[in-house]
Amino acid sequence: MLIYAGIDEAGYGPMLGPLCVAATAFVLRDADGSDGPPNLWDALQNAVCRRGSDKKRRIAIDDSKKLKGASSGRMHPCRHLERGVLAGLFAAYNTLPESDMALLDLLRAPVPNEPWYDGEPIALPLCGTADEHRISAAMLARSLENAGIELQHIACETIHPNQINRAAHAHERKSALNLAAVFRLADQIRRAYSDQHPRIIVDRQGGRTAYREQLALAWPHASIRILGETGRVSRYRLEFPEGPITISFEAESEEAHLPAALASMTAKLVRELHMARLNRFFSHRIPDLKPTAGYVQDGRRFVQEVDPVLRKLELDEKQLIRSV
Repeated sequence: MLIYAGIDEAGYGPMLGPLCVAATAFVLRDADGSDGPPNLWDALQNAVCRRGSDKKRRIAIDDSKKLKGASSGRMHPCRHLERGVLAGLFAAYNTLPESDMALLDLLRAPVPNEPWYDGEPIALPLCGTADEHRISAAMLARSLENAGIELQHIACETIHPNQINRAAHAHERKSALNLAAVFRLADQIRRAYSDQHPRIIVDRQGGRTAYREQLALAWPHASIRILGETGRVSRYRLEFPEGPITISFEAESEEAHLPAALASMTAKLVRELHMARLNRFFSHRIPDLKPTAGYVQDGRRFVQEVDPVLRKLELDEKQLIRSV
């Protein structure tokens, strides 16, 4: 049996909205990982593909940056992200969430108590019908069953501007917050499959190639062995009393590992749902306000336009705007 997991983030660079870090874990009953993890796109080819356009109407699973559509397009920009994540949630938890709050609850990603996140739940699906998503979910579930694979775990953490700003004030880098979230999600997987030697793939954290020191801080009681540190892959085996894990930090991990690609999509969809709430809050108060994705150049325009609302409602901009 092989536990094959992936962790990835979305929203590291913007000035508005959360940094989201997500994890997925697959159980492969007939694999042991001795030859490395198999290609799940091949194993699940009846149900999944990499491209958004597919004649067989398979579910696209890939790096979220490739699958998110343009906001100016005819279709909802999150249609591929939503389709893949909802199908994955059905496979893992046997339910299709009917709102953003239900989805975030499944992912254990609570919305913080901030005014721009208040309001009625956003209905799901964002694109297509519930019946269409049930068909997609059933297609993925059948393919997983036929391949002897189970998707058992999807989770997400959100790191919001006020947390990033507090950390910066304490001279703690944003990258440290990101990596701490990665380790918390990895530890959930380690504990859930403590005697099964999980293999966890993490997207490379910036240009860093050495992680032993950070792993030792996260798991001070583990014995750590460096399996390799190269320009593309840094791999470590950690020994715990319950059993080992192998954790690999890989550049462009979404290209080679479907669990990391699905984690990327999950993190991006969670961020987009938060941004939808934020845009809704301010657009209700400023007619004709153009929504923002939160990235720096357009984020500055947005902050300037919503400043009167912040002042009128006496809202703390440090909760809204990242300082780094």
